[in-house]
Amino acid sequence: MSRKPRLRGRAARLARLFPAGRARAARTPFVLLVVLLLGGGLIGLLVLNSALSEGSFKLDALQKRTKNLTDEEQALQRDIDAYSSPDALQRRARQLGMVPGGDPAFLGPDGTVKGVPGVASPQPATFSVPVAPEVIQPATGPSPAPSAAPSQPLVTPTPSAPAPVTTPTAEAVAPLSTLQPAPTPTPGR
Repeated sequence: MSRKPRLRGRAARLARLFPAGRARAARTPFVLLVVLLLGGGLIGLLVLNSALSEGSFKLDALQKRTKNLTDEEQALQRDIDAYSSPDALQRRARQLGMVPGGDPAFLGPDGTVKGVPGVASPQPATFSVPVAPEVIQPATGPSPAPSAAPSQPLVTPTPSAPAPVTTPTAEAVAPLSTLQPAPTPTPGR
């Protein structure tokens, strides 16, 4: 088959300096090194693939848990919205014996009273369109003088109320003209 050419002269002398058996022996460690590197790479890929699969299962479980918690949060928010609706608040207030308040009075920035305050009534209030405080005319006439008579209940109890609701006497309340208006916050500062 293939015959090794015979070396002559200078090439033959140089060929004698290198032993012939060493060429085969030098290839064996290289082949083992390549096989070990390939085997180590395959084992590393297997470990990496297993870790990714485990992470994928954990991610799936966490996504399911997040979905369940989100559903629970939405259900709780619906309950909160139902309990804080005006009808539910009014129903609960009536169960506690509260009655709707009367007409409000407003204080102007200069201390003037706008509107005539009304007394709270036990009858169900009829709802009307709210009126801006600027539209309400200030109360005319002198303010009521304080009386020495004991305070009378101004609101009669509703059937579900345990005790009558009374308002403080005129001596205990400061005159409206001495009250200072609350400072209004300036947005953006």
